[in-house]
Amino acid sequence: MSSSSVELETAKKFKYWQFRMMSVTWVAYAVSYAMRFMLSVATPRLEADLGITKIQLGSFVTINGLMYGLSKFLNGFVVHKFKASSFIACGLIVCAAASFIFGFSSGVIVMGSMWLIQGLFQGMFWPPISRLLSYWIPPDELATKTSLWNTSHCVGTIAIFLVGPVLSFLSFGWSGWRNIFFVPAIFAVITAVGVRFLIKDTPSSVGLPELSVGENSKKVKDTREESAEYKSFIKKRVFKNPYMWVVAVSNLFVYVMRATVVNWGPSMLSQWKGMSIAGATLITAASEAVGILGIIVCGWVTDKYFDGKGHRVCAIAMTLSSLFMFLFLQGGSLPLWIPLIMLIISGFFINGVQSLILIVTSNMATKRAAATANGFVGVWGYAASVITGALFMFVQKKHGWPHAMELMATLSAIGAILLFFAWKAKATGYEELEAESKKIKA
Repeated sequence: MSSSSVELETAKKFKYWQFRMMSVTWVAYAVSYAMRFMLSVATPRLEADLGITKIQLGSFVTINGLMYGLSKFLNGFVVHKFKASSFIACGLIVCAAASFIFGFSSGVIVMGSMWLIQGLFQGMFWPPISRLLSYWIPPDELATKTSLWNTSHCVGTIAIFLVGPVLSFLSFGWSGWRNIFFVPAIFAVITAVGVRFLIKDTPSSVGLPELSVGENSKKVKDTREESAEYKSFIKKRVFKNPYMWVVAVSNLFVYVMRATVVNWGPSMLSQWKGMSIAGATLITAASEAVGILGIIVCGWVTDKYFDGKGHRVCAIAMTLSSLFMFLFLQGGSLPLWIPLIMLIISGFFINGVQSLILIVTSNMATKRAAATANGFVGVWGYAASVITGALFMFVQKKHGWPHAMELMATLSAIGAILLFFAWKAKATGYEELEAESKKIKA
């Protein structure tokens, strides 16, 4: 067989495995996000059927988010010691078990404990997946392809917001809201089995060459090593990288914006704007639906017009998201459909930012440090749960929905300003590594 034929066959095999890895993890992450927002859909029913208060529900959201952020951070350090397939499958199984127990419960303590466990094990998904994406997708394609992959979290969220209300009306001898927790848990178990047997960690594990990236194409020992060199690399690319800190802190405000709308959208629109629960849930789902387009557009624009500098696209998109949220808040005297459109457009941009920040983080850190970097940036994002959970509900109860939403929009604007401080960062950390290597050789 000629060398060109071998190269063609290798490229064909690589594309197959890349697509397989991306599609299987896409499904897994979509299922995980459906489980993340089960509580949001069930909130009105829990208040009505069990008398659970908004403060208690806000505490659930806060604890879940904090555990999720902490879990992503810690898993970023340990994920390279395990097979990604086993790690993700384990997370899905435990989350499914917690969902079943939550659904069978009626007590606040048990429910709160299960939602804590849910958050803790939800953090087992993104760190291994971010590492997989870095090993299977070249940096110059990472924004476009990862953005397509990142539609998973929107699809998962939309699915639970559309299907959840239907499930809540089905009765099998128990309150319908329990189905909102049972059905995603069943899908999680099925998905865990698929993940365990279909995912491979690196191209070399299936007999393919590893991706070559400039000076970073040199043979590097697997990151399972605990060498001083590896630890030094992590420290430099993540914790001593000022741009990584800018992106991380900004991520806090990105999550404040998105999580507020997704967690409290149905309650906010029904109680403040007088919409039906079904209509309010549909609008929240619509915000996520246009978010899919936002994710794809932001990724494509990054590669096409910004030479891979996703942090610049994030700064612009975050600014626009904040602007449209303020327009939503100022539309009280207008026909309801106008501010609702502003809310949905805001969702277009904020989903693009949330997706792109993950790509920016991986590119800044390079594939060796991608999991750790995403864990670090992620913990800042889910620290937002303190704001969107207990604090947000405290402000809402004391001052009403308008003031609570104004707090969220103001914090979002601060996040947009912060992102501009990373404007001068390079597109990827590989550029810096190559420059350093040339300096050493000189």
